Formats: sequence, C-alpha cells, structure tokens
Amino acid sequence: MQLHQLTQIKFKKKKRIGRGGKRGTYSGRGIKGQKARAGARIRPAIRDFIRKIHKLRGVPASRYKKQSTSAFETWQIVNLDEIDGKYSDGETVSVNTLLEKGIIRRVARKVPNVKILGKGELSKKLKFEGVTMSKSAEAKINTK
Repeated sequence: MQLHQLTQIKFKKKKRIGRGGKRGTYSGRGIKGQKARAGARIRPAIRDFIRKIHKLRGVPASRYKKQSTSAFETWQIVNLDEIDGKYSDGETVSVNTLLEKGIIRRVARKVPNVKILGKGELSKKLKFEGVTMSKSAEAKINTK
C-alpha cells in the first residue's frame, strides 16, 4: 500500500439520546433499571472474585491453586497374582521391569511409585527391588 492509495474514513457521530425530541422520554433505553440510568456501568466479574479472596495474613495460597498430579504423588498398585502370572522363577521385580512387562504405566511421562499388595498367591521365588510392599504381601513373599 502506498500513500496515494490511502482514503479518508469519515466517522459517524454517535447519536445523543434522552434529551427530548422525537424519540420520547425513555429514548430507546427502556423503563428503569441499571441500563436506563445515566452513566450505567456493569460491574466486572473479576471484582467479585477479588472480594472473595482473603486479605488477612496467614491464609494459605494453596487453597486457590489447582492440585497438581505429578508422578511422585501418585501410587500404582500391583497385586501378587499379577506378578505371579508375568514373571518366571528367579527374576527381579523392580519398577523398570514392571513397566517393561506392561503391568504399570507411566504417569505424566514419569515413573510412578509402586506398592505391592498381598492379593493372590506367589508360587515362584522372586527378588523385589525399589518397590513398597504391604504387610500381607511381605509375609507371603518371605514364606517362599
């Protein structure tokens, strides 16, 4: 675009209403209410939100934050009968081997914490590394 291609835009003046004349007493504003008044302003919604937040010291900011679901806060539960079906005798049960065998999944692309529960029976001798166990699972594993 060049200078000679520019055209002048003519702005139309805003019509002043509510001052007598042909439009009548209400002049297109309706009867009563906030929008009918002079200088009518609708209060922004953010103002109501700001009023709800405490202004006192010592109020925790965590109340207004969304709770995060990181991989280290989540636990995945595995039962002994699932482990017994996927592992052979003498293997090591760790978080990485559980991932490889498809028993657990990554959470938010991170390796989760694993807890082994005592549901089912264990018929093989296995080594457990880097996993948390319930008391019933630990009792069943130690008997083998």
